[in-house]
Amino acid sequence: MSHDALGPQKAFEAYLADGKFMIQRSRSTGTYLFWPRVMVPGSGEADLEWVPASGMGRVYSITVNRKRDGDHNVALIDLDEGPRMMATVAGVETIAIGARVRARIEAGETPRVVFDPVGEDA
Repeated sequence: MSHDALGPQKAFEAYLADGKFMIQRSRSTGTYLFWPRVMVPGSGEADLEWVPASGMGRVYSITVNRKRDGDHNVALIDLDEGPRMMATVAGVETIAIGARVRARIEAGETPRVVFDPVGEDA
């Protein structure tokens, strides 16, 4: 079955399972979207296509969740394409607002996008 035959969220998950970080873009306006949707919010374009994300972004905000079984961070990442997504920055407890990060797919039963810190030249 083609990824296009799936709903937007299932298609996103199927791409991740295939090792691809894909986001949607309107063919007519070039607007990028994240979370997966059936149309562009506010303007209604439904001409969405799946395109590879560059994987690069900047930390917009971050918080640390402290639990007995271990701490983890939750960050909002501004993707270079424009959309903002929630994710984890791996390997650190926290990181500076504005820091550059690079996406990677963390494999597992449910693959997910996580980000790694990168130098400012990236």
